[in-house]
Amino acid sequence: MASLAGISVLVIESQPNMRAQLRTMLTSIGLEQVQFAASAGMAVRRLRERRYNLLLCEYHLGEGQDGQHLLEDLRNHEIIPLDTLFIMITGERNYERVVSAAELAPNDYILKPLTAETLRTRLQRAFDKREAFLPAWKLIEMGDSVEAVAYCEQAQDEYPQYLIDFLRLQAELHAAMGHVEQAETLYRLILESRTTPWARLGLARMLYTRKRYDEAEEFLTDLIAENDLYLDAYDLLARCREENGRTGEARDVVEAAAKRSPHRLNRLRHLGELALTLGDAATAESTMAEVVRKGKYSDFRDPEDHVRLVQAQLEQGKTESAEATIADLDKTMGEIPKARLCKALSSALLHARSGDVPRAQEALLEAARNSAAAGRLSVGLKQELVKACFDNQLGDQGTEVVMDILRNAADEQTVESTRAVLRSRGLEELSRQIEQRIQAEVKGLISTGAEKARAGDYDGAVAEMMNAARKMPGNPHVLFNAALALLRHIEHRGWNERFAAQARGLIERARRLAPAYPKLSAISEFMHSLLQRYGIRPQGIPRRPA
Repeated sequence: MASLAGISVLVIESQPNMRAQLRTMLTSIGLEQVQFAASAGMAVRRLRERRYNLLLCEYHLGEGQDGQHLLEDLRNHEIIPLDTLFIMITGERNYERVVSAAELAPNDYILKPLTAETLRTRLQRAFDKREAFLPAWKLIEMGDSVEAVAYCEQAQDEYPQYLIDFLRLQAELHAAMGHVEQAETLYRLILESRTTPWARLGLARMLYTRKRYDEAEEFLTDLIAENDLYLDAYDLLARCREENGRTGEARDVVEAAAKRSPHRLNRLRHLGELALTLGDAATAESTMAEVVRKGKYSDFRDPEDHVRLVQAQLEQGKTESAEATIADLDKTMGEIPKARLCKALSSALLHARSGDVPRAQEALLEAARNSAAAGRLSVGLKQELVKACFDNQLGDQGTEVVMDILRNAADEQTVESTRAVLRSRGLEELSRQIEQRIQAEVKGLISTGAEKARAGDYDGAVAEMMNAARKMPGNPHVLFNAALALLRHIEHRGWNERFAAQARGLIERARRLAPAYPKLSAISEFMHSLLQRYGIRPQGIPRRPA
């Protein structure tokens, strides 16, 4: 049985009376390390400062956000580690239906009213399960996914009560290492014994990764028909339809999901962007206005939302509304470098729409002066910046932005959509020249790093490739080779924890950008071999017998 002694707790609860009750209960069961957050935003700030073993979160948090949304933000933005338990407290009797429709579910949930003994029993159960999974989570955090899979295979016999959970973690690990077929096999194995919604979604995600969009769509359509609250299935279904060129149908799916869960900023953003693509400026305006309004309560707001709102307003000729949106962007986020760039782009779009080319050029040149923030712009807005530059006789600046897009292109879709932007301006030849130049640049950077490594200059190889990764932070091929240079250095010069941590970060970034990248498996095995060679293990976890 896991010990609860020394557990650190963050209670996320907006009501003072409930905070006081929870403090009394936690103290009565021996938990003294307790801190409080009265809102989701305060919780995020506390969690960025330190780690906690346990989060106890009220479902209703106010300000357009609930505990489920907070959990998804914390996991998706990697603000809390896997071994931090998240337990929901709610008076909602239908919460079981809510959580059954969530891919990222809490470790447990407790219905109100609750007693100290109920709380102690549920916490004990959650921490007993945590103890079983802790070695796997620590191995994942260290970057040894191969050993984590091996641990899961061993532990599912030792902890048969968690068999399905261990199979799920194995599937997720295989997917992260690029073993898509193995992950698909595991999801199918789970579904043979239990028609679990998350396993069906996982299988559909593997089919999507393998570009089998029609098969994935069939799974997702059936899943939604059986459980219309499974919102993650809507999001993946929309992406399948976008990949098949059915943008209108994708918009309908996202709109249906947004009606069922109106507070998710990312989903509303997607809806607004799809509406803009389809020329539905009125829907885009109302949606993006809601995103901007809700974003004021979120730590994950994005100045790009204001730009999309300005675009929708200008499409309808609402120049005064666009001016007000730009002023609001400057007032609420003006100190952020990316916000200054977004303000400059929005101003350029406004002046261009009014036919004031000199002022549009002035705004675009201001955007160029904030180019250091351009790397944080989405591909879609970078492409809007390209259009604005070429439409306002600033070809050199437009070319620089195109080069930035292609240096960091994570997939062929980004390359093709950028070609289409230039083609729409009659610049096919320029597009071909830029692509050739970037291909040569990437090849040259990687070749230089590889040559240094072959010559035994491992320090030089690391310096070369880390410089390339800073220059092209969104290019999976460059990120992979930078990680490889770090691991080669460790292989030949000895263990270096800083280099290992950098390699883990680069591999994870490459995986997120290109989950089907063909060399993910090989570099995961290489990392594992180095950890084994140098005897690096998480503290307190013994080496597995050979």
